[in-house]
Amino acid sequence: METNWAAEHLQVIRTLMERSALYRRALAPIMIFAGLLGLAAALAGRMLSIYQPSHFIGYWYGVGALGVVGAFVMVRRQAWQQSEPFWSPPTRRVAQAMLPPLTAGFVLGLLMLIADSLPTSAKAPAGGYPPSWIVLICLPLAWVILYGCALHAAGFFMSRGMRLFGWVIILGGCVAFAAGAPPSEPALLNLSYAIMGFFFGGLHLAYGVYLYFTERRRNEP
Repeated sequence: METNWAAEHLQVIRTLMERSALYRRALAPIMIFAGLLGLAAALAGRMLSIYQPSHFIGYWYGVGALGVVGAFVMVRRQAWQQSEPFWSPPTRRVAQAMLPPLTAGFVLGLLMLIADSLPTSAKAPAGGYPPSWIVLICLPLAWVILYGCALHAAGFFMSRGMRLFGWVIILGGCVAFAAGAPPSEPALLNLSYAIMGFFFGGLHLAYGVYLYFTERRRNEP
C-alpha cells in the first residue's frame, strides 16, 4: 500500500513539473478574472453602502461563489482543450492543500452571521454583536490572511511565484491588522472595501497581468 502511495506521489510530482508552464499560462486569466471581479465588487459594495454585518458577509460570500464558479469554468475549459481529466491527481493535491484555510475562513464568516442573527437580548449590552469594526475590518483581514495561507499551500504543487504571492498577501494582511481600525464609521466602511478591493482585486489583477506578459515573452521566438 505504501509502495502504491509513493508511486502515485512521484507521478503527481512528475506531472506537475512537466506541466508547470501550462499551469502558469492557465493561472494568468484566472488571476485577471479574480482581480477584476474583486475590484468591481469592492466599488459596487461601497457605492451601495453595504455595511450591516449580515449583508456585508452575505455580499462577499456571493462574490466569492461567483469567483469560484468562474475559476472552475476556466480550469474545466483548459482541461478540455488539453484533453485531460478535470479532477486529476495534481488537481486533487492542490484542492486538498487549499481546503483547510479556506474552510476556516468560511466557518469564521458563518459564525459571525450566526452571532449577528441572535436576538437582541442575547447580544452585547453595547447593542452591537458582533461590533461593526470586527465584521468590517477584522473579518476581511482574517479572510485575507487565511486566503494567503491557501495560496502558499497550493504553491508547493505549482510555481514558486504562487508561494511568494501567498506570502505577500499574508504579510500585507498582518501589517493591516497592526495598523488598527479608524475611529469613525465612514472611514471604517471605506477601509473595509479598500481592504477587499486591494487584496482580492488589485493584487490579483497585477499578478495576472505579470503572468500574462512574462509567458508571452517566453513564447516569443
